[in-house]
Amino acid sequence: MNKDKPIFIALDFADAQTTWHFLDQFSTQQSLAVKVGMELFYREGPQLIIDLKARGYIVFLDLKLYDIPHTVGQATKNLARLGIDYLTLHAAGGERMLSAAKAAIEVSNKQTKLLAITQLTSFTPDELQVTQQLAVSLEESVVHLAQIADHAGMDGVISSAFETKMIHQATRKDFLSITPGIRLAGDDKGDQKRIVTPQQACANGADGIVVGRSITQATNPVAAYEKITKAFNEE
Repeated sequence: MNKDKPIFIALDFADAQTTWHFLDQFSTQQSLAVKVGMELFYREGPQLIIDLKARGYIVFLDLKLYDIPHTVGQATKNLARLGIDYLTLHAAGGERMLSAAKAAIEVSNKQTKLLAITQLTSFTPDELQVTQQLAVSLEESVVHLAQIADHAGMDGVISSAFETKMIHQATRKDFLSITPGIRLAGDDKGDQKRIVTPQQACANGADGIVVGRSITQATNPVAAYEKITKAFNEE
C-alpha cells in the first residue's frame, strides 16, 4: 500500500470479535489502514484502538467531533493520546473549534492528522438545500468549508471525489482530500448517494479513499482489497 495514498478499510462491525475475525483474514505483514467509526468505538471504547495500534494498523478514528471549541479541544487531546493516526471533526463547527483541536494536537500527539468533514456523501444536492437551506451550491459549500479547515490548520478534509479537484485548487499544496463513498462497479450503493469507483477517485486526485462494504461484505475480502488497491494506484 502507498502510505501517501492510504486505502482505509471501514470497520463497520458491531463488536470487536467480529472485527478481529475479519482482520485475521489478512496477512500480518500487510500494513493495513483501518477506519473505526461511531458504531464500533461506542461499543468497544479506547481499548480497541490501543489493540489495533499494538498490532501495527494505521488507525483513522472517525467520530466527526462537533461541539464548542473547549470541549472539542479536550476531546481531541484525549483521543490523540491513544496514538491514532487520523481523527475527524466537522468543518461546520467553525474555525475557532477546529483551531482548538489543532492546538490540542500540538500538546498531545503531533503525529495525529486532523481531517474536517465538509458535506456527507449520503446527501444529494437537493437534500442538502432542503436540510441546510444553503444559499450556494453543494460544491461551493464544500470548497468554502475546506478553506475554513485549511485556514485553521487542518491536514485535510473528507469529501466526495466529485469535489476533490476544486478543493486542491482552493487550498494549500499539501492539503489532503480523503474520499468516502467508494464502490466497485456493480456494488450496492447502500445509503451513499455521491459514489465513485477507485479509478474515478484516483483520476480526480484523491489523496486516500475509505472503502467499506465493497471489501467487508465481499465473498473474498482480501481479493477485493487487492483489486481496489490496484485500481486506486493506477496512474
